[in-house]
Order: sequence, then structure tokens, then C-alpha cells
Amino acid sequence: MKKIITLLLLAGCGFTPMFSGNDTNIYVDRINGINGIELRNALNAKFGGAHDTGATYKLVVNLSEPQRTYKGLDTTGTATWQAIKLNANYKLYAGDDVIASGRESASESYTFVRYLVAANASYNNAVQNTISVLADKISSRAIAETQKYEQSKK
Repeated sequence: MKKIITLLLLAGCGFTPMFSGNDTNIYVDRINGINGIELRNALNAKFGGAHDTGATYKLVVNLSEPQRTYKGLDTTGTATWQAIKLNANYKLYAGDDVIASGRESASESYTFVRYLVAANASYNNAVQNTISVLADKISSRAIAETQKYEQSKK
């Protein structure tokens, strides 16, 4: 019963969820590198699929190379934990106007082991998780800014 009352109250207030199924119509420009391809694919998935260059909005992202730092050492001084960090600068365009810009970063810690295959798998998983977090951050901001821009035109 409480859920029904809450839904009725929200329905009358004009509240619209940000991810309400509206097509965002954002074209994501190419992003350099293997990680850039993964980030572009993740962003396109967040925006409801890939759009062509004639879309209403254009998102341009510059992705840095992964930065590795040591997080933990064992008693012999060998690294056992590392962290990966990715930075992304982005601009969101509506025509020729920049309606949003910013910098997002994400990091993930992972186990660093001496076995090459396990170390590579751990590193690759950390990079994928970091790309996913970046896609969440950038897409949330882009969707919010496009809706804000649409409201300002009315």
C-alpha cells in the first residue's frame, strides 16, 4: 500500500526518471586505443545504441593511458597489489556549442602475482571494471546535461 501511495505522489509532482527510456541521441566520437574502443562501446550501450554523426548531441572523449601504482608489498619487497587508474576528459556538444565538459577518473586495485597469465587476467579485469565505472560517470552526466539543455530550450 505504501508503494502505491508513493507512486501516486511521484506521478503528480512532474518527476521524470533520468533513465526513463528517452532516446538520448548522442553520437560518441571515436576514442583512441583498445581501452577507448571498450569505453566507446560501453557509452553507446548506456545511450541506447550507437548513433550516427547526425545525432543531436556529440560526445568527444580523450582517454589517458592506464596508470599503475603499487599498493602492497610483501616482506621481501615484492609487489602484491597494484592499482590501475584511468582519466577521461570529455566535451558534450549540441551543434557547435559545448554544453558540458569535465574530467572523470576511476581506479581499481588488483592482485599482482608472479604467474604471467594470472597477472594479466587480474590486470585486464581491473581495466574492464575501471572502464565500466568511467562509462557510468560520463553517461550519467551527459544524459543529465542533455535533459537540462532540452528543458532550457522550452
